[in-house]
Order: sequence, then structure tokens, then C-alpha cells
Amino acid sequence: MKPPIPVNEPLLNGNEKKYVTECIESGWISSEGPFVRKFEASMADYANRKHGVAVCNGTAALELAVAALDLPPGSEVLVPSFTIISCVLAIVRRGCVPVLVDSDPVTWNMDAAQLESKITPRTKAVMIVHIYGLPTDVDPVLEIAGRYGLKVIEDASEMIGQYYKDRPCGSFGDISTFSFYANKHVTTGEGGMVLTDDDALAERCSLLRNLFFVPNRRYVHDELGFNFRMTNLQAAIGLAQIERLSELTERKREIGRHYTELLSDLPELQLPLTSAPYADNVYWVYGIVLHEEANLDAPELQARLVDEGIATRPFFWPMHEQPVFVRAGLFRGESYPVAERLARRGFYIPSGMALTAEQRIRVAETLRSAIRA
Repeated sequence: MKPPIPVNEPLLNGNEKKYVTECIESGWISSEGPFVRKFEASMADYANRKHGVAVCNGTAALELAVAALDLPPGSEVLVPSFTIISCVLAIVRRGCVPVLVDSDPVTWNMDAAQLESKITPRTKAVMIVHIYGLPTDVDPVLEIAGRYGLKVIEDASEMIGQYYKDRPCGSFGDISTFSFYANKHVTTGEGGMVLTDDDALAERCSLLRNLFFVPNRRYVHDELGFNFRMTNLQAAIGLAQIERLSELTERKREIGRHYTELLSDLPELQLPLTSAPYADNVYWVYGIVLHEEANLDAPELQARLVDEGIATRPFFWPMHEQPVFVRAGLFRGESYPVAERLARRGFYIPSGMALTAEQRIRVAETLRSAIRA
């Protein structure tokens, strides 16, 4: 039997080993090491931001961003239903109320045309979440946020290396976040970052990240913070990765283009858009959606692929259908048809940074056979 193809495998063939060895030889393995500051500066420079605050993972970055804004309890925050639970988790844990917005059926991002109808006097913020490879259409969101005086949180976790028009994703709004999980374009294994241009927000993030230790009064705490620190070892890997960001981004685009060439003749599949008027797809993952006319559903097709050694991952499950939120009484009676369709009909195929051309061909041929079976 042919060797299995994982859904993701990172590429660690730059200075990662060299920088991690420096950490070990110097003894600086904790969050106090110099690579943390270098990595923060590099990410802030990439995103044209003044400040970067490194944390232990992308979920922590979202929690820190929402906490730093210090929204009044009960504040409503607009957020897509089709996203990872981390986005809504950060809102709920801060005592705020997530208000869901459905997706655009073609880009899979939050439909900005639906935002204004969701705004009430309690709405205080909007969370932009870029999904899978194409960014959200940011300009309409910023225009609405400006008109209603809303804070803007940008989750750019899946868009490292991507641009919206002429600006890098991660450069928008009051505060933005990244994830550096192993499947991201820049990885630290686990890790995340909060970025902002606001000096006061940056200082608040730094304090909250580190148990709210106040300078010169280390063990006297004015607020309850978090232990969200990133280690020097993680940051060393991240710095080596961002040194090659252009190369890694182009590699992802090459993978996406190749898959599109291999699969574009399959009428059963909706493939990712190659571009929108404001961005070319960066293919963080290569997602596919089965049209309703297909004679099988997504879990069945995924099972056939797994039997042939091809790993897959399902799409995000909508927030309004998450059991934990349903039990809590959130989103009662709400329906978001596009998010529901994407969750039920979509999944993504192997598209990690280390994926070879030969593996892509095998994935495509196996997918074709599984659909035709």
C-alpha cells in the first residue's frame, strides 16, 4: 500500500534548527529570551503595525485581543457563524454577546452586506475573520464600523503572507491576531500574536499576557491577567519561518494552482476562487464543496479518501449549531444557510507546505476515483 498523505506537514528547512540550538546553548528557553522580541518586531514589520505581542497560541491571541479592548459586559460583537470556535469563545468568556453573520457562498467569508442589519445600540465591535485563503472584503466592514463607532478585531490567523488590495492582512482595525499552529504559513508549532498601532492597547496586552505583573511591583496585581507567554524556543522557529515568508506564500499558491488544474473538470465540486477583486487566493488550505447534485455527501467522500491513505479535515461547523452554545441558549431559532451548507458539504484535502507535486497528483486521482465510484 502507498504511504499515507497527511493533511498537513510543515516545512522546516531554513534556520529553524540553528536558532533553536542557539536557545539551548544560551540557556534562554523561556519567554524572557531575545528571539521573542525579534519575532514580535518581525511580525509587526510585516503587518505594518507598531506593536506585536507574542502569545502561546492563536486562541490566546483572540482572548487577549478581546480582553484588551475592555468592552462593557453585554456588548454585542458581530462575528461570522462559519469560523473556528476560538472566535466566539473569546467573546463569550469576556461576558460579551456574539451576534452571528452568514457567509458569502463563493468566498466563504462573512457577508459584509448583512452586517448593518445586525447592528443594535448594544453593538460595540466587529470581528473580521479571514477564511481559508481569500480575505474578507475589508473596506465595507471598516466603513460600517466607522459609521457606527465600532471597534474592529481582525483575525488574520489563516492569512499570513496574504494582502487585501495593497495592505497585508493583519494590518486592519484596532487590533489584529495571528496563529502560528503547525498548519499556518509561519509556524512555531503552537503560538500566536496580537498586533496593534495603539500604544495603550499594546501595553495592556503585554500586561494581560503576563498575569498583569506591573513593572517595579511584580507580585502586586491590579487586574486578573493570563499566562499566555510564548517561549524563546517557539519564537526562534517563528523567526526562521518569517525570513522565508515570500517563498512559503508562493509555494502555497503553487499548490493551489496545481490542484485547480487537476480538479477543474469535476462538475461535482465547487473549488476555491482563484481570486477576488481585492486579492489572489493564498490557499491556506485547499477546500472543496460538493454540489447538491453530487450523489454522495462529504463524510462519505472523506471516508473513501481515508481508505486510500488520503487524510482530510472537515470544514468548520457553524457556531449557531455548536452543542455547547445550543445548551447555553445562544442563537435560539437562528439559521445561517450558507454556513450550514459549507459545513455539511465541504472539507479540505492535503495542502501542507511540504506537499509534493506527485502527492497532489495522487490526491487528485484518488478524489476523482472516489467521486466516480
